Amino acid sequence: MKQIFSALLLSVFMLFGISLYAPVSAQTIIRDTELENAVEAWSEPIILASNLSPKSINIIFVQDSAINAFVAGGSNVFIYTGLIEKAENPQELLGVIAHELGHISGGHLIRTREALRNASYEAMLGTILGVGAAILTGDSSAASAIGTAGQSTAQRRFLTHSRTHESSADQAGLAALKTAKIDPEGLVTFFEKLQDQDLLPQTQQVEYVRTHPLTRNRIEAIKTKAQQSPLYGQGMSTEKQEQFDRLRAKLIGFIQPTYVELTYSKKDTSIAAQYARAIAAYRQNQKSEALQLIDALLTKEPKNPYFLELKGQMLLEFGDVEASLSPYREAIAILPNAGLIRAAYAHALIEASGKSDKYLNEAIDQLNIAYKTEKNSLNVQRLLGTAYGRLGQEGKANIHLAEEALLKGQYEYAAQRINVALKNTKNGSPDWYKAQDMLNVIKLDKESN
Repeated sequence: MKQIFSALLLSVFMLFGISLYAPVSAQTIIRDTELENAVEAWSEPIILASNLSPKSINIIFVQDSAINAFVAGGSNVFIYTGLIEKAENPQELLGVIAHELGHISGGHLIRTREALRNASYEAMLGTILGVGAAILTGDSSAASAIGTAGQSTAQRRFLTHSRTHESSADQAGLAALKTAKIDPEGLVTFFEKLQDQDLLPQTQQVEYVRTHPLTRNRIEAIKTKAQQSPLYGQGMSTEKQEQFDRLRAKLIGFIQPTYVELTYSKKDTSIAAQYARAIAAYRQNQKSEALQLIDALLTKEPKNPYFLELKGQMLLEFGDVEASLSPYREAIAILPNAGLIRAAYAHALIEASGKSDKYLNEAIDQLNIAYKTEKNSLNVQRLLGTAYGRLGQEGKANIHLAEEALLKGQYEYAAQRINVALKNTKNGSPDWYKAQDMLNVIKLDKESN
């Protein structure tokens, strides 16, 4: 879903179902229902096999061409899109996830302040870099002064595990894959792709190898253990491979639309290839071709919620706002718990309202439902602020802008919005109590610092 909002120190880019939130680190968080649903479903057996709760584990995707993955902020697994593009099948991705879960179950994490656990992922990623910079320089104010290269170095220093931890996480990951009845060959083949990296100078190594020391001996140890599994080499189902191919195509089409023609030959008529072409055409503003391609996909799979979502976003972005509402409604009917799609639909409703309040109350209803699954969403808070603002309800609008600012860690600005909100909020009302709670959070943060 490509939506561009100019708002309060942060731009949010939402493209067809993939949303990008850009923190000060210049790295971006990707939110996408299709990507998240698939990877969470594949990962759940591994999480359970690691003696962890699926509800406590968050898998977060970062748009970055680097091959990397790491755990931070308690139980948050960050996966770079470069790693997914490098992988050839779901078991390679799951092998890396199993390894990262091994760090969590083994208690290998360096803890940051408690507030990091409750921050938005965007703020969390920026904070990781900031804390890393402070560790590296010994100066807590250093984060704002360090450039991109310095931030990358700081992040590596902060996230790098010892070789003992790496070996322990390897063994835990392989054990979890065995219990989850998943072919462990993916972990072996993925690491084998990186095995020559340890011969390169550290500055030339891929990010994953810099933060996860990867030696030939370690790869051999993993391979020996993995080959003991009766599932070794069996792969995963055709259905999961197809899902993975579509996800990879989606990421390539979205992030590198000009590379789609090089990645997928004209003879490739697979759904994944067609998906990539449709997205690439959309991203390059080729309206006629994009709509033709998405309609062709919907002819084959008329009840695919992700294709419907993509069509809705295309129509919205190409200016056919009213027409975008129907595919969004169909997508939500199929996936009622998809908060991100509801938020996209709400955005379309707000845009369709124009200068009237025609759809604003429906948009607010949709956003309140979306909030149940997207409590830390900057986008939901911003859209609620927009909708209430257009209805002239300044108190509620500023409450939501304050919540957005808190999620971003902008406490001073949040306090300003709360003070404005209180001028338009009745004492003792739910919004009044919400404002008091937020002021207490700000006060406690100041006292702790």
